[in-house]
Amino acid sequence: MDFILKDWEFKPGVAQARLIQARDGRQVIQLRIDLGLLQLETTGRPDGARPHGHATFFEHLREQARLSKKAEGSFTLSDEQCQDADREFLQFYHRRMCWLALRQYPRAIKDADHTLAFMDFVKRHAPNEDYLNAHEQYRGFVLFQRTQAAAALAVENETPQKAIEEIHAGLDRLREFFASYEREEDLEESGMVQHLRHVEASLRQQFKIGPTLQEQLQQAIADEDYERAARLRDKMKENE
Repeated sequence: MDFILKDWEFKPGVAQARLIQARDGRQVIQLRIDLGLLQLETTGRPDGARPHGHATFFEHLREQARLSKKAEGSFTLSDEQCQDADREFLQFYHRRMCWLALRQYPRAIKDADHTLAFMDFVKRHAPNEDYLNAHEQYRGFVLFQRTQAAAALAVENETPQKAIEEIHAGLDRLREFFASYEREEDLEESGMVQHLRHVEASLRQQFKIGPTLQEQLQQAIADEDYERAARLRDKMKENE
């Protein structure tokens, strides 16, 4: 491994990832870290494991929860299950960072959605508030990265107005997250929100974008111009 690391200098603060072909022909991701590198699978679980025969540990836990419900019992994560869940959260975090660095935006979105769904599961089945909060504190960051990926994908697909709509949708989800902790007044001070606002402003300037359909609809409703609002709703449905 020495020759690999010598030719790939570590840069602090930068996500350094690459896709390579393994000896058996499959693609794998390599992530450069301070003391070496991590190698991750591109599909399924990043470590390539199949916990209890399932594609992910999350899928295994969902099956356990279904069985408990079928037996008319409640399901709560055990200490061991919490530790295994933490491992999977960390693995998907690393791979999500890689996908963003590699500009593989659909894959970044998919991994973010896995993490958000897993967080929802933990919210329902956590053994205590401490464990729940240990994960919920990162929900805003995952929402932020998902929004970044969705907006970047829209720009890549030459639909910059769609990118702005994705940013607005992400901001709405972040607003809900802040409100759930009664911190809505801190929203605009968040570095994540400020970054998304900056990206939106840059896109509007670069592509000369006026108000989005959603913004036009909101203005039409505020002006009580309901005929225009109806036309805008129809247009939004056509674009879905």
